Amino acid sequence: MILFKCQVCNYIHTGDEAPDKCPKCGAPKEKFVELNEEDTNKVARSEFTNGLHMELYNALQEVEDISEAGIEDDLDPGCVAIFNKAKEQAVLLKKMIVAELETHVKRNKWGVE
Repeated sequence: MILFKCQVCNYIHTGDEAPDKCPKCGAPKEKFVELNEEDTNKVARSEFTNGLHMELYNALQEVEDISEAGIEDDLDPGCVAIFNKAKEQAVLLKKMIVAELETHVKRNKWGVE
């Protein structure tokens, strides 16, 4: 995998060569630099980890939805307590994921510096 990074907007392109024009900002081919192996590996790891965060977020949304259905069903206090706790934890973990991804963006962990 060969990655090229636009020095104007940080867009990362995968291919055998840089594009003639940046699809994000329109910068010419000359504004792209080929990333070295270490930086390419950082991008791949970031994409993998951030993808895991999104999968977990989606699974937690399912937990939240299931919990709301259980709360609404209201079979008995024990069941409702479990569903309330599950919903509370799912909401908390989703907020933590959003905060972590925001940190990744600020630290440029979607790409490389």
